[in-house]
Amino acid sequence: MEPATGVKTEEAIRFSDRVNRIGASPTMVVLQAADQLKSKGVDVADFGAGEPDFPTPEHIKRAAIQALEENRTKYTPVPGILALRQAICEWHARELGSSYQAAECVVNVGGKHSIFNAVCSLINPGDEVVIPAPYWVSYPDIVKYAGGTPVILETTAEDNFVLRAAALEKLITPRTRMVIADSPSNPSGAVIPPDEYAKVLAVCQRKGVWLLADECYSHFTYGDAKPFSIASVPGSKGALIVVGSFSKTFAMTGWRLGYVLAPQPLVATITKLQSQSTSNPTSIAQYAGLAAMRGPMDSVATMLAEYARRRERIVAGLRAIPGVTCTAPQGAFYVFPNISAHFNSEMPNDTAVAKLLLEREHVAVVPGEAFGAPGHLRISYATSMERIDEGLRRMSRFFGRAK
Repeated sequence: MEPATGVKTEEAIRFSDRVNRIGASPTMVVLQAADQLKSKGVDVADFGAGEPDFPTPEHIKRAAIQALEENRTKYTPVPGILALRQAICEWHARELGSSYQAAECVVNVGGKHSIFNAVCSLINPGDEVVIPAPYWVSYPDIVKYAGGTPVILETTAEDNFVLRAAALEKLITPRTRMVIADSPSNPSGAVIPPDEYAKVLAVCQRKGVWLLADECYSHFTYGDAKPFSIASVPGSKGALIVVGSFSKTFAMTGWRLGYVLAPQPLVATITKLQSQSTSNPTSIAQYAGLAAMRGPMDSVATMLAEYARRRERIVAGLRAIPGVTCTAPQGAFYVFPNISAHFNSEMPNDTAVAKLLLEREHVAVVPGEAFGAPGHLRISYATSMERIDEGLRRMSRFFGRAK
């Protein structure tokens, strides 16, 4: 029944099937709940945000200001300005050993948009996409939006949540169209060893399946793990889609700038799709991105050193809480502890745990169910050491009471 104003209620609106297939981002839901508490003056230990707590480097900000002063505020080519596409290819070759040309690069409105465009350009109704779990929350919904079917490949904490080629091969069917590999991983911090990654690529090539390599956290690795791109493997390009982002590497989350490196026909198709949706990425952000690609990488080393310190502190702190187990992440800036030993009638699952943590101790985390891994919590350590220590105190108190 419509109200007297004639405005339709949500129940009266007939939404499209493709939108009804997906849900709102669980991480955004957590952020909104935390923000509501903060707006009331509550001191929240916020581990929900998946973004660097460092500022965008000065030389990148100056490039944006200069672009404004030079009135570079007009439409650009849909796939991005040529100089930026060339710079991305040169940076990726220098940093990660690939060999792409500008015609094989399209700039998008953030890494999520890059993945969305690639999936929507290739996946038809009935196509299967293999997604290792734990997975980034948006992968399955993007596949569903395109009409595809997510096929979940479960990895284990005992194996550091690594995607294994042998397990992948067992899930590939004649309907499989794509495999998504996220290394380093959000939420687990898993890094696929280069030799194993090459085996994953070989499976995809042998089966005629696309491999989408999400490299958004490429430069945040710890210990023996080093930045690596599967695009550095000779002969990889024909079956490969590389997705990259400026957001994490250069602390540019709000600038919304990402890219796809792929065979030229796919890049042209993504460009066609983009021409009918967002058109070009923001012109000013592109010039900032150009400065990022051509400028120094000092800020990355600074962030990584601080993340490494925080990683050690939060892993040790979580492991000190009885009933909590935690695999040490090899990359990104998340820990993914298992808290299932604390389940009870009041807290039967990780979603309930996350809700009560926020309500009782004002600690914001994301439940593992959102990432296809029930029993876990995703905790971002892209926050200060002081906040990490405070959050650990609150979680220790919370789980101590939950016994």
